[in-house]
Amino acid sequence: MRVNLVPVDVSWGRIIRTTVGLRPYRESGFVIRAEQLDDKTVIHNFGHGGAGMSLSWGTASLAADLALAHADRRAAVIGCGVVGLSSARMLQRRGFDVSIYAAALPPDTTSNMSLASFTPTSGLVSSAHRTPEWDDQFRRSVEIAYRELQLLVGRGYGVSWIDYYAPTNSATAFGRSGGSPAGGLLSAAVELERVVLAEGEHPFATRYAWRQPTIRIEPTIYLEALMRDVLDFGGRIIVRSFDAPRDLALLDEPILINCTGLGAKQLFGDEELTPVKGQLVVLVPQPEVNYTTGTMLPRSDGIVLGHVMERGIWSLEPNESERRRVVEHHQRFFGAMREPRSGMAVSALTSPVEVPPVEAFFGRDS
Repeated sequence: MRVNLVPVDVSWGRIIRTTVGLRPYRESGFVIRAEQLDDKTVIHNFGHGGAGMSLSWGTASLAADLALAHADRRAAVIGCGVVGLSSARMLQRRGFDVSIYAAALPPDTTSNMSLASFTPTSGLVSSAHRTPEWDDQFRRSVEIAYRELQLLVGRGYGVSWIDYYAPTNSATAFGRSGGSPAGGLLSAAVELERVVLAEGEHPFATRYAWRQPTIRIEPTIYLEALMRDVLDFGGRIIVRSFDAPRDLALLDEPILINCTGLGAKQLFGDEELTPVKGQLVVLVPQPEVNYTTGTMLPRSDGIVLGHVMERGIWSLEPNESERRRVVEHHQRFFGAMREPRSGMAVSALTSPVEVPPVEAFFGRDS
């Protein structure tokens, strides 16, 4: 029985917006550590690359555990993106009185510009910098985050399960970790089984496709829900910017959780941080599209298309050439799909279509 999927209508007249966000990338991966700033303890939680949406609950849990070493239960979270909001909630669960200080709030954070689905290995760490200690920290973060996201499904957080399809011409790109750049980082606990579809069983212009359930996150719904939770549990959110560590020293709270992302480059002098520019094209919603593939994700606010990764670029202006490339790629891809037919098998298309290698279908987070 062939899987029937409705192709996305990728026409220029259906584009409703183009968004740009800067991923906070570090060659050696995200930072979870504590240090002293005068009489305050700063716990760093930043540098997630493109995996902030995926990992935030996990790294927030590790950061909150470090805070438990202190008797005082007053904490300030610096930053109100997904990492800051998750950190605030994890602290509240451990009995902390929490205030969030941030220059920008949702919907004006980098987290709002995410695609976003559960892709914890997206732009995380270069293989040259991996250590056994970092790998262990990463695995713990992934497993915590995966569990937390599952528990939010169906509760008004904009978190849901959706089937992901990866078209491929390679018969060897299967298996639980086939094609993934994870390099053994992901445990069986977060690697759901893949179903292999042969030619004639799927609508793509490739010999095979594999299907796997994945978690989808709708940033606007998700971040606003987390903000409400922080406030409902007695937290405070204050709009304020900080130019230097001495500004943080003036806060009343003795524990500071640094969730400033790229802001940590200036605020704490982390020269390893570099931006990786991301850009998304959003189409008019198409409710009949109920699957994700490659760098397309359907959401209630539109069909989101990526994927752009421009390392070292600080500009928030849309790149028109990249915008055209993304749209034209998806026009070819979905134009080559077979139209859905009721109960009928259709022979493979013979027209050429650009199909990226299966490993290109990863890295779809912020």
